[in-house]
Amino acid sequence: MSGDHIVALSGGVGGAKLVLGLSHAVAPEQLTVVTNTADDFDHFGLRVCPDTDTVLYTLGGLSNTELGWGRANETWTFMKTVAALGGAEWFNLGDGDLALHVLRTEALKSGQSQTEVTAAMARSMGIAAAILPMSDQFIQTRVNTPHGQLAFQEYFVRDRCEPQVTGFEFDGIDSAVINPLLLATLEGPVRAIIIAPSNPYVSVDPILAVPGMRAAIKASGVPVIAVSPIVAGTAIKGPAAKMMDELGVPSTVVGVAEHYRGFIDGLIIDQQDATAAADIESSGMPVWVTQTVMKSLDDRIDLANTALAFADQIAGRSQSL
Repeated sequence: MSGDHIVALSGGVGGAKLVLGLSHAVAPEQLTVVTNTADDFDHFGLRVCPDTDTVLYTLGGLSNTELGWGRANETWTFMKTVAALGGAEWFNLGDGDLALHVLRTEALKSGQSQTEVTAAMARSMGIAAAILPMSDQFIQTRVNTPHGQLAFQEYFVRDRCEPQVTGFEFDGIDSAVINPLLLATLEGPVRAIIIAPSNPYVSVDPILAVPGMRAAIKASGVPVIAVSPIVAGTAIKGPAAKMMDELGVPSTVVGVAEHYRGFIDGLIIDQQDATAAADIESSGMPVWVTQTVMKSLDDRIDLANTALAFADQIAGRSQSL
């Protein structure tokens, strides 16, 4: 078992916290992180990949823990100059962060794939874990609202998640191809697949919407464990609870369980939601109650070890049956 791979599906900040814990719970080279790329977009002519970059910065020890996004020790000369020249300043690009986007865009234009570019960036940051974009094709989340459709970053950053959400579309998803390196990983010995506590609708759903993704994950035959991003009716980070309310879905761990029902083999919920465990389990979904709010590195590692223990427990049950 010690040589088996762990595959984690991750969005940005919340997911990256658990990914960091997993990188300490197992040998880093045994960890493969699949990142959501549907919130990628072109800004000032540069390809920006927020979720992938958050995972890179987190595993590389470069994340800005004060802001919760971007690089540590960042400077902002570029954005100050953009503002002074009358340019759009609703999406901040720090000077250090800007360097990554410039190099990525240059590499993509030269014919490198996003997987190749991401791997090169990871190596430069000393990251041993494999960070795999869900697909090398360009996919973009569109947010449907009563007043029309918005690009995800327009909704998320420019409009601060204020518009009411009526649904989501993933442009380019039909022609997307699952990352072949992920397929190869899933065909080898895999211990568990962990869905990090990322937004189910705009971080995890795009990954699972890539043609063949769900089938490949289920065909691996290993437990799929999700960690709820909802704690006591609130999202720890981001607009997940607001989105659920607006979509008419209970913004609770029960709502998260229903969203993933039929795909995951177990759900981890916070101890603040312990009373909901019986409700979820009554419909046949195993639940593990623990502390899921990650304030420290130890919290991240503890939750990672819990997720792996839960997966092992479920695998044992499956074998015994």
